[in-house]
Amino acid sequence: MNKNDFKTVKLDKGEMHVYDFGGVKLHAYKTDDPINDEVFLLEKKGKFVIIESPCFFDNNAALEKYVDESAVAGMLISYHAAGGNFMKSVRKYATQNARDYGENGGGNALITNFSAAFGSAFDSCVHKITDTITEGKITAGGIDFVITQTREAFDIAIPEINAVYTHMLGHDCHSIVAGETHADSMISQLESYVSKGYSLILTSHYTPEDLKDAQTKINYLKELKAVAKECASAEQFKAAVKKRFPDYGGENYLDMTAGMFFA
Repeated sequence: MNKNDFKTVKLDKGEMHVYDFGGVKLHAYKTDDPINDEVFLLEKKGKFVIIESPCFFDNNAALEKYVDESAVAGMLISYHAAGGNFMKSVRKYATQNARDYGENGGGNALITNFSAAFGSAFDSCVHKITDTITEGKITAGGIDFVITQTREAFDIAIPEINAVYTHMLGHDCHSIVAGETHADSMISQLESYVSKGYSLILTSHYTPEDLKDAQTKINYLKELKAVAKECASAEQFKAAVKKRFPDYGGENYLDMTAGMFFA
């Protein structure tokens, strides 16, 4: 599947990119919210499974207008636990570590920060998980998903459409990289995607990407490590990275990365 081979549907807020795989459709919701969230809906025989949740009230309303709650078989809540007012009656699936991350850990701290930054527009309510899942295959809405636990939450392979969901990729924007060990882990993960030949890589903060984008990110992460070895401070590191990647977005993520490499 070509990442640009989709039909666009305008919503009251944001837009939907619809990929048709035959038996399954992927609806990629570009929310256009302040933190560039993406939400993914898998449709099969009139039933939907949602990966992640919108976390701003206007996006909640737009997506609820697009798909009726009664047609949703479940939601997989991984890295984004906010938005708990969205489709309250739907079953919510998460691993225990994702629950901990969203309810009490780093994910919950982010929710607190976003709530302070965006005020009443932000849905700070945490989703109530109804089904705690473990690694391996689960089936929801007639679709198989393969769960892989990560440090913070979990990634999701979708064999029927040869796609995988993870938190971040973004081939032309900075990412949060918590030092050299984390960079190596990200490189290993992306190299596994390349070796498995996924058609699409879905992430929480970017439109669907492909293996060429994964290789671009691998090269970026290797360069990031090399730059860090040449620098003596966070400011020097940031300046050097910006010089090498002048057109990259997400400078706030670069600030966080610099702080972690030079704690």
